[in-house]
Amino acid sequence: MNEDFEYFLENMGPAISKRRAPPSSLARFQGKLPDQLLAFWDEHGWCGYADGLFWTVDPQEYEPVLEAWIGDTPFMERDAYHVIARSAFGKLYLWGEQTGDSLKVMAPGAYGFSRESIFQGNRLEFALRLFFSNRDREENDFADLFSPALRRLGQLKHDEMYGFVPALALGGDLSGILCAGVAV
Repeated sequence: MNEDFEYFLENMGPAISKRRAPPSSLARFQGKLPDQLLAFWDEHGWCGYADGLFWTVDPQEYEPVLEAWIGDTPFMERDAYHVIARSAFGKLYLWGEQTGDSLKVMAPGAYGFSRESIFQGNRLEFALRLFFSNRDREENDFADLFSPALRRLGQLKHDEMYGFVPALALGGDLSGILCAGVAV
């Protein structure tokens, strides 16, 4: 384990709801995702960090969601993307096979934004280390609502996230009812 992953683990705290990444999943993403990510999954599995504020995820579970949200957009013409992580509030972290951390999508498909990655090709392993070392609690704590949601609704399971009723993308606002529901 390199210092970037160690920093991530120190900063985000112990893992919760750990699920083993099976060898078949690791093999499926060999050559598509950085070797260091596959090694991280092999050692740590897919799980939540920071009491469930940030989650590493099984990309296969998010393939239908990814297709529904960006399948018919120019994003998919640019690269083949895989969801590798998400926040408790639905921020999806995508990894492009050629462009790395170059696209983010906010749930429920409210918007996506891309950026040019300066790390491509043989620099994707380095980009992945930066991705993990740059994760912090604040970027994932939507409107500072994680602690109140955790107290009110309890800890999320691996397939849940916090949301609002009505959904923010459908005209709801932060004073809406905070709820927990299935993520995928």
